[in-house]
Amino acid sequence: MAKIFKQQTDVPYFDYKDVKTLQRYVNQFGQIESRKKSGLKEHQQRRLAIAIKRARHLALLPFVVRNQ
Repeated sequence: MAKIFKQQTDVPYFDYKDVKTLQRYVNQFGQIESRKKSGLKEHQQRRLAIAIKRARHLALLPFVVRNQ
């Protein structure tokens, strides 16, 4: 398993409006990446999940990625 980031990221806050950053933590099927792959700490992963769910609710991110 390759981590998205090579070192620990120290992101104080994930903004649900920053779609470009949130997409880095979502795989090709639209699922949130695990902590092992993302390299985030527990509290950062929880904040990330909340931000992604808010972005999905506001239709900034898709719930499911459709295959062609």
